[in-house]
Amino acid sequence: MIGYITIGSNDLTAAASFFDALFGALNGARAYSLDTMIGYVFGENSPMIVVTRPFDGEVATFGNGTMIALAAKERSQVDAIHALALRLGATDEGSPGPRGRNFYGGYFRDPDGNKFNIHLTS
Repeated sequence: MIGYITIGSNDLTAAASFFDALFGALNGARAYSLDTMIGYVFGENSPMIVVTRPFDGEVATFGNGTMIALAAKERSQVDAIHALALRLGATDEGSPGPRGRNFYGGYFRDPDGNKFNIHLTS
């Protein structure tokens, strides 16, 4: 079981604005805010996502091949969350649509370059 996931940010103020709106649309909420990190929760038995400045003080970077997949309840939510992310400053990495027989999803990168997927698996 995953306890939490961390992603790096070089601008926590901008990241907070982006993720407050994005995760709020997925019924997520801030669990805490510190000078160096912000934690978001999504309900009992769900992993926390922590947005943080790197502990070593170096520049935050995203990993090649690293992605966080966010679950949606229906296709319209996939479309809405993807569109919201783009309005909040994300870049499109693949518009929502079917991918295979039982998967519908869209891809984007947050303003720091971290890759996300919003998807519905039927």
